[in-house]
Amino acid sequence: MKVLQVNTVCGTGSTGRIAADIHKMLIEQGHESIVAYGRGTAHNCDNTIKIGNNLDFYRHALKTRILDEHGFGSKNATRKFLERVKNYNPDIIHLHNVHGYYINIELLFNFLREYNKPIVWTLHDCWAFTGHCSYFDFANCYKWETHCQKCPEKKSYPKSTFLDNSYDNFEKKKELFTGLKNMTLVTPSQWLANLVKRSFLKEYPVKVINNGIDLNVFKPTPSDFRKKYDLENKFIILGVASPWTRRKGLEYFIELSKMLSDKEAIILVGLSKKGIKDLPKNIVGITRTNSPKELAEIYTASDIYFNPTLEDNFPTTNLEALACGTPVITFNTGGSIETIDSSTGYIVEKGDLQEVKQIIQRTEKEGKDKYSKHCITRANNYYDKNKKFLEYIELYEKLGKEVQI
Repeated sequence: MKVLQVNTVCGTGSTGRIAADIHKMLIEQGHESIVAYGRGTAHNCDNTIKIGNNLDFYRHALKTRILDEHGFGSKNATRKFLERVKNYNPDIIHLHNVHGYYINIELLFNFLREYNKPIVWTLHDCWAFTGHCSYFDFANCYKWETHCQKCPEKKSYPKSTFLDNSYDNFEKKKELFTGLKNMTLVTPSQWLANLVKRSFLKEYPVKVINNGIDLNVFKPTPSDFRKKYDLENKFIILGVASPWTRRKGLEYFIELSKMLSDKEAIILVGLSKKGIKDLPKNIVGITRTNSPKELAEIYTASDIYFNPTLEDNFPTTNLEALACGTPVITFNTGGSIETIDSSTGYIVEKGDLQEVKQIIQRTEKEGKDKYSKHCITRANNYYDKNKKFLEYIELYEKLGKEVQI
């Protein structure tokens, strides 16, 4: 079986690591595999196709900023890429993010319609069925259920500074993305699967495959982290994001810091150096770490993980915290609430910091040990990346057999 995956990045970021891990598993099982990507440098992947170059990226970004026509740039880069696809002649094409300033969706989907082989499309956000945004929770906008127009999220990713083209984008996406004979959609959360069924993509079968993590790395990992930051006698509340955008909820950590006692401290990972300088005294800021082991040490050293996300699909940071034995507090947002149960964490309504404070105090009295075993068990049972990505290969094989029949 020959598989081609297409994503914005390869081997970096959550989606890039997923693509690289599936590639590795395919090769180990004796299949052929290529990952095509548009940005940065490929990591942990030995057979790739780079789509376009930096100039293509900047032109596409400029088209987005001025005309709000994201997904409709990169024509020459896409034509060259599709010629390579024809030469490779894959049995399965697996799309991940097709947004990110690197590929022309009109050329891509017209090709896929003619190619007429099985397509798997993993939706990592909501961009595929809206006229502009990747998430709409913050704006509480549900125009996508009927027809996008006058987008309240025009200045969110993929940002448009001038025009609002959400009406035409919606029309074009609906025309391009529907009517393919052999496409299966995958979502990491049931929440997103339910949204798909309310969108113009409802004609397609949808399979839920949760994100997975590397349990050989994310596990209880002792370290001198507390001593290094002079936090040996503190109750640590951890937050992790990269970058800390509006939807990740940084402002709630700032507000929470005003409500804590001297016995409690906040650790935030993934901040810029400038962002660290602006933090209150009881928040320790750490820049982004590219070391999963170091991140596992921080999760392990913390007493509770707080994810005040306002818009999210199935955040892997929740899974990483659980695997390290750390319970999770999350806002009632998207698929984030699907990552935990009553023995591994707490779900609170968006912005309810009084309840967050009460949960912190309760956990402080009970002790982290009450939760740790349950957290680790849940991660091992449900979020092992090897088991999760095997589900993709099983899906490829199933679709391949259906075509042969």
